[in-house]
Amino acid sequence: MEIKRHHVGKRLSETAIHNGTVYLAGQIAEDTTQDIEGQTREVLGHVDRLLMEAGSDKTCILMCQIYISDMAHFAGMNAVYDEWVAQGHTPPRATVESKLANPACLVEIVVTAALR
Repeated sequence: MEIKRHHVGKRLSETAIHNGTVYLAGQIAEDTTQDIEGQTREVLGHVDRLLMEAGSDKTCILMCQIYISDMAHFAGMNAVYDEWVAQGHTPPRATVESKLANPACLVEIVVTAALR
């Protein structure tokens, strides 16, 4: 049973791969001065990059969990998500309002995907 981890840090790994499944840590924006649309775009870019590094892509997403700091951001986040998500491959998804660890973060996205 092999587990591969990428971008391993003191507290977490950005990616773990096991048995054909890719697990991403929650992704947040580095530039927290952006509005919800900008932060969502940046976060989805991190998701794309990490999935590519692991040998997957957004068409292989099995589950997506989205945490937003305020449900008032729901429409703005969805506008960016809807442009990004692969039509015909929309994954099961949950979106909840949550107090995020960094108050400047407006969105955090967790993804589980299959390898290609």
